[in-house]
Amino acid sequence: MNTSSSPAALGSLKLCFYGAGSMAEAIVRGLIGQGLTEGPNIGMLNRQNAERLTELNARYGVATAVDDAAKQDMIRNADIVFLAPKPKDAASALEQLRPLLSSGQLIVSVIAGLSIRTIEQLLGRPMAIVRTMPNTSSTIGLGATGISYSAAVTSEQRALSEAMFQAVGLTAVVDEPLLDVVTGVSGSGPAYIYYMMESMIAAGEKLGLTAEAARELTVQTVLGAAEMVRATGEQPADLRRKVTSPNGTTQAALETLDASGFSAGIERAVARAAERAGELGADIERSALK
Repeated sequence: MNTSSSPAALGSLKLCFYGAGSMAEAIVRGLIGQGLTEGPNIGMLNRQNAERLTELNARYGVATAVDDAAKQDMIRNADIVFLAPKPKDAASALEQLRPLLSSGQLIVSVIAGLSIRTIEQLLGRPMAIVRTMPNTSSTIGLGATGISYSAAVTSEQRALSEAMFQAVGLTAVVDEPLLDVVTGVSGSGPAYIYYMMESMIAAGEKLGLTAEAARELTVQTVLGAAEMVRATGEQPADLRRKVTSPNGTTQAALETLDASGFSAGIERAVARAAERAGELGADIERSALK
């Protein structure tokens, strides 16, 4: 494997995606869109959906494999193998991969809940494994991805993996146990914002706005607020205080949210999502190691 730490090194590597769902496509789109590699350097395969592979080939120019021999060759010849099957198929996928992988390959997992230790157990040996927790905003290049590494991952491989996921958003390297917290904050996080937006739109409509106006105003408000935090570098709390005039409309609204336990509810939601991520991971590992 080419061990240059430059993102440009990705262009000389062969990538294989075991799984061709929306997250795999998001990563492929980001890598090609950012000019880090080209379609012919990327191989994609799945269990049996040939139509999906044909679609991806037409869209990105990636190589695809349908029959078993072609799949095995694609996996063996890859420098980087992305594990992107559905969680329920993870154990069987890793069993199939076990005899095909070699020590020089970098393994990148986007399987929610499956620990590095369990991946190594299923593969039968320690390997260079990058475990990631991306979120759905990666599909539009605005993702947030938590990353953890096995002991065998080199500094050059770390640089390559971070470059790949920065192609679909930002990355945060954390100790593996904290990936559950990443799940609670950013993995499940888009749904919290969507849920708030649903309520804002519904309230606007109830108070007389058209559905279109309520939606457009809500979307732009959330977009603008996020960009203000990003562009100014200020803390959300500071920006909130700046727009909260004493005895004004915003203060009245925030006091109502406080009375409803808004902040505490969000904290409990993040904690419960993180806890549930651990529970699901344990379930996957128990079934995988039976």
